[in-house]
Amino acid sequence: MNLLRLPPLSLYIHIPWCVQKCPYCDFNSHSLKHDIPEAEYIARLLDDLRADLDWVQGRPLQSIFIGGGTPSLISAAGIARLLQGVQALIPFTEDCEITLEANPGTFETERFAGFVQAGVTRLSIGVQSLNPHHLQTLGRIHDPHQAQAAAQHARQLPLHSFNLDLMHGLPQQTLAEAMADVQCILALAPPHISWYQLTIEPNTAFASRPPKLPEDDTLWDIQEQGHAQLLAAGYEHYEISAYAKPGHRSRHNLNYWRFGDYLGIGCGAHSKITLPDQNEVIRCEKIKHPQGYLDLTRPLRYRQWSVTPDERPFEFFMNYFRLLEPVPKADFEAFTGIPAEVADQLLQRGQQQGLVESSADAWLTTERGRRYLNTLLDLLLEE
Repeated sequence: MNLLRLPPLSLYIHIPWCVQKCPYCDFNSHSLKHDIPEAEYIARLLDDLRADLDWVQGRPLQSIFIGGGTPSLISAAGIARLLQGVQALIPFTEDCEITLEANPGTFETERFAGFVQAGVTRLSIGVQSLNPHHLQTLGRIHDPHQAQAAAQHARQLPLHSFNLDLMHGLPQQTLAEAMADVQCILALAPPHISWYQLTIEPNTAFASRPPKLPEDDTLWDIQEQGHAQLLAAGYEHYEISAYAKPGHRSRHNLNYWRFGDYLGIGCGAHSKITLPDQNEVIRCEKIKHPQGYLDLTRPLRYRQWSVTPDERPFEFFMNYFRLLEPVPKADFEAFTGIPAEVADQLLQRGQQQGLVESSADAWLTTERGRRYLNTLLDLLLEE
């Protein structure tokens, strides 16, 4: 075993409430039945962070992501109080990226300027489609005009960047409809686009009543043609489902995929932390339900476990292979504590099948490997 090195540190903050639950969503989110207990929840988030301060180990936060749920349901004053409380506990890097997820409804859009004043540098707006029929099928509560207005408003604000989420492979979606969505998103010219295929997840409304999805040939045509349009518009394809204009890659997501460390606070939030002195990589999950999370008599850590040395290679590659960039062997050794030669042996079958290439200092998935990434990861599990 090699010595572990501390990777960069990020913070994830989970806001669990939504106006209503979308039928495809398997995130830890809860439909609003009453007003959000905003002040109480923010105080609990900061208590949660204080309990985890030993895991900071002297590092500043390079990024913060406030996700959900729908974080834009929290007032701008509440977001300001939250970020001020975080910064009082952990310093930020000078260029710390602070992302807040938002819905494009009129109510949330009116809060965008306040979020920027509160310290948010990046918005991630859940457009999902610009087709009214598909928005209705997905259970979204905004319309195409509100989505366009939200993007236009975000562009006018002094943000470093903003992202638009767009889904494809929607129930009964045609190739022409999917490409129309891509063209509409490109017309809004966001610096970053998350473009991903709808998947039916367990324990969702779609799982219990499966909709009719496009045939595989149509899904592949959508992927190929949409990808070509995004590249032609000047976007870099840097992660399986992410496209960015130069200088606008998501720093927070890059830290996830590069096996960086992150603290997670809020209902059901997860942490991944490196402890070099103990030669350990640990994961932690917080209490999921808001009622339990707000119970001051209960510990916030629901469970905590160690990522064993045998598990670390799979976890490292499961994350890093999402990126379309070489995987430095030095980073593998530094962040897993395992010699690169061990990983070369684990990846040998993937190389034989043309899924991954190895050089003296890096690994890189091939085009075939990116298309069949699950196959490559399954080979690692079989070793």
